[in-house]
Amino acid sequence: MDLINNLAIGFGVAFTPINLMYAFGGCLLGTLIGVLPGIGPIATIAMLLPATYVLPPVSALIMLAGIYYGAQYGGSTTAILVNLPGESSSVVTTLDGYQMARRGRAGPALATAGLGSFFAGCVGTLILAAFAAPLTEVAFKFGPAEYFSLMVLGLIGAVVLASGSLLKAIAMIVLGLLLGLVGTDVNSGVARFSFDIPELTDGIGFVVVAMGVFGYGEIISNLARPEDEREVFTAKVQGLFPTKEDFKAMAPAVLRGTALGSTLGILPGGGAILSAFAAYTLEKKVRLKPGELPLGKGNIRGVAAPESANNAGAQTSFIPLLTLGIPPNPVMAMMVGAMTIHNIQPGPQVMSNNPELFWGLIASMWIGNLMLVVLNLPLIGIWIKLLTVPYRWLFPSIVLFCAVGVFTTNNNVFDIWMVAAFGIIGYLFLKLSVEPAPLLLGFILGPMMEENMRRALLISRGDWSVFVTRPLSASLLAVAALLLVIVLLPAVKSKREEAFVED
Repeated sequence: MDLINNLAIGFGVAFTPINLMYAFGGCLLGTLIGVLPGIGPIATIAMLLPATYVLPPVSALIMLAGIYYGAQYGGSTTAILVNLPGESSSVVTTLDGYQMARRGRAGPALATAGLGSFFAGCVGTLILAAFAAPLTEVAFKFGPAEYFSLMVLGLIGAVVLASGSLLKAIAMIVLGLLLGLVGTDVNSGVARFSFDIPELTDGIGFVVVAMGVFGYGEIISNLARPEDEREVFTAKVQGLFPTKEDFKAMAPAVLRGTALGSTLGILPGGGAILSAFAAYTLEKKVRLKPGELPLGKGNIRGVAAPESANNAGAQTSFIPLLTLGIPPNPVMAMMVGAMTIHNIQPGPQVMSNNPELFWGLIASMWIGNLMLVVLNLPLIGIWIKLLTVPYRWLFPSIVLFCAVGVFTTNNNVFDIWMVAAFGIIGYLFLKLSVEPAPLLLGFILGPMMEENMRRALLISRGDWSVFVTRPLSASLLAVAALLLVIVLLPAVKSKREEAFVED
């Protein structure tokens, strides 16, 4: 009964005209920044934080939350159409979404992303409403050692995720980890691997690597071919919505992705990103039906699972923020900033001291998810129109948008040159048939792994056994080791290589 009463309070707050307007504004803006490559929710929320001074606290948080999960929707659009992940959690969507678009199935891919995101968002919000308090008990059990072990498991999962040889996949992860170490050491404050270049003391930005390797690499690859052989989309799109067979294939994947994303979203450390990678890895293990395309070749499950997982993860990542006051990712850290601007202390007291804010925000998420479906599904035809633009006009536009997006994140011209350099690296990866997705996961998790490893060793006074003496950490490392052993078994290895054989 308490839940129903609380939700009644929440919907009473969320359904006021002013809050509906801000929810719609946040969703629309979030979708746009997700679609435009390079302008992520972190940069947008940072730019809009000063504007929240004049807004009521509930309206401000509703708008910022709308931007966050709106960007999760929009990020899949460029990932599917032009192989550019608009959001870091959309990296995995490029693997099958872009292949579907190349096969003339951009419409069903976009519709699947939208519908999967809507379902997962609704379920994630329901979990947030019903299980916020008990689920934080799980997060309490995770210390630095457990987070380190969880990330090791994530990286081992990325080896399974990558197509091609295991050696190339491991090399990509190691390269990603090394790139993540560039910058200033958090403990000592000393610059490392920056080669006396002042711009590298803050590290290499994720946007720079993702755009260069995925976006510019694809563009260079296309321009390297004769004009008649280039990857240019035509208007041969076979329907805008998924078929009955598509729905049968995507429904179990959406359920699996939602369950995984809802669980991993609670854990600090980029729940939406980890969820998307983990969901895709899980789909790799599901047996293919006769005649079904392998994942990585345009399988609809490869879009449905990660898109559901990252949206469920985005919703449940509010649990540690609202109940513990711990921001699980940079966007949630921005939300903490917005709350403190309005003299609201994030933590368990929010639920008791500000029930209107807590439940109003939760209720607005259901309304926002519905708004996003209404916004996105009718716009599929407009996004498809992008495919008919001649490539000689399309590629300079993508390059320009990327350059503007990268520049606006740090107001730094050096970043534009870095994107160009990573574009050449991305082109080399394509030539060498290397899958760059594990590099990005290693790059994202590298700094977090190092920070948690060093924190665990500081607490244990340099005793490395802390990672195996703590039961939860030891269990996660055991699962990682088991996964690695299974993948290296000759029978499994040969089957895995068969699954990735080029058509």
